[in-house]
Amino acid sequence: MKASVKATHGSEVLGGVGGFAGLFDASALVGMKRPLLATSTDGVGTKVAIAQAIDKHDTIGHDLVGMVVDDIVVVGAKPLFMTDYIATGKVFPQRIADIVRGIAEACALTGTALVGGETAEHPGLLGQNDYDVAGAATGVVEADKVLGAERVQPGDAVIALASSGIHSNGFSLVRHIITRAGIRYGDQASDFGVTWGEALLEPTRLYTTPLLELIATLGDDVHSLTHVTGGGIAANLARVLPVGTWVDVDRSTWAPSTVFQVLSDIAGTSLESSEGTWNLGIGFMAIVSADKASEAIAQIEASGISAWQVGVVRDDALPTTGGEFEQGAKGVDGGAVRLVGEYAGRGA
Repeated sequence: MKASVKATHGSEVLGGVGGFAGLFDASALVGMKRPLLATSTDGVGTKVAIAQAIDKHDTIGHDLVGMVVDDIVVVGAKPLFMTDYIATGKVFPQRIADIVRGIAEACALTGTALVGGETAEHPGLLGQNDYDVAGAATGVVEADKVLGAERVQPGDAVIALASSGIHSNGFSLVRHIITRAGIRYGDQASDFGVTWGEALLEPTRLYTTPLLELIATLGDDVHSLTHVTGGGIAANLARVLPVGTWVDVDRSTWAPSTVFQVLSDIAGTSLESSEGTWNLGIGFMAIVSADKASEAIAQIEASGISAWQVGVVRDDALPTTGGEFEQGAKGVDGGAVRLVGEYAGRGA
């Protein structure tokens, strides 16, 4: 575990592993004009219940970094360092090592130093095999390079970046469907060639590095980014659009990942009914200048992530037919978004 953590440390990290506080040399910020610190904190929700059910803990750390660090890149910030917190009913050293190794591996992939953490044993509050994980990260961005709704212009292209699966949101619904169907996580899932538990633990895709590279290449032509987490596609896109603008996200431009289709079939519900809960195959979205859309898609795909255009930012009057819009979300007075049409290869 210590070796994995130390592998994330560059010359900026001082003090090594095991101190009361992590130390990070911020002198590099002196060369910036007006550095703004960006911070984010999160966990992975009830996905940990599946990891506990099949005793597989080496990917939860990737989920945690995806939820925390990938939120920082939304404003255009480069992650600097992260800390983690694990609460458990009883400390099993190998289990904790597996979790932390996963966190460290994902930190290395996103250029983030894992500078500290805490493992707390809570007998009587948590069961012996129960645990939860959380983390917090800090990044930095130049004040005049912050991405957000104020940069978005009518006519901008909305680019979708494919998810690797369910990521870390909507697992209460997943677990409800699995339980009601009488499926055990150790059962073989014929659609995936692995057990149900292994299929559902597919790690959250990490977007930080390819998106920072996209920003470095396109510069001011990248206007806004959004991480598709709780609330789904429409709610999270609406958060990063200016008031008075709207987007129709065209379902026909992609087919939701197999895992969503299989779960919907088991539940006897439509994919559309889960749009406010699951990412349905889109993990991130980028709003870029219209004339840079093709270049952005090509660069993202060169990094190994499928990408495609799903819509265009509009500022004319909202249509009064064709479905309801999601307007703003999570306290943000943003734009309006709805999903229209039918998913590729599948009727509504």
